[in-house]
Amino acid sequence: MVAQFAELLETFENTYPDREYTIEITCPEFTSVCPKTGQPDFGTLTITYVPASRCVELKSLKLYLQQFRNQGIFYENATNRILDDLVGVLAPRRMTLEAAFTPRGGITTKVTARYEAAQ
Repeated sequence: MVAQFAELLETFENTYPDREYTIEITCPEFTSVCPKTGQPDFGTLTITYVPASRCVELKSLKLYLQQFRNQGIFYENATNRILDDLVGVLAPRRMTLEAAFTPRGGITTKVTARYEAAQ
C-alpha cells in the first residue's frame, strides 16, 4: 500500500495513566477491497486496549479507517497494519484487534492480532 494513513490518527492525554482500564471500540462499517477480485470487503473491527499515556481520538480513527475503503488489501494485512499503526501512535500497555469479515462465497473470516508492551 503506497499511502501512509497513520498521520491521520490523533491522540489525547490519558488523565488516568496509573490506572489500568480497558477501552473497547467497535467499528461495524469497515470496508476495503479484495486485491485479487476487486470486490468490496465488509467487516466489523473491535479494538480493545489498555492505554498507557495516550488514548485515540475517535473522529480521527473514523477518518483513518475510511482510507481503507478503496485500498486493495487482504484481511490479514489490513488487521495487522491497523494494529501496527494504532500501537505506533498510542504505545498502549496491551491491544487486541479483532476483524470479523462478512461472508464471501459461503466463507467467513475472523482475524485477531495482539500486542503487549514489554515489561
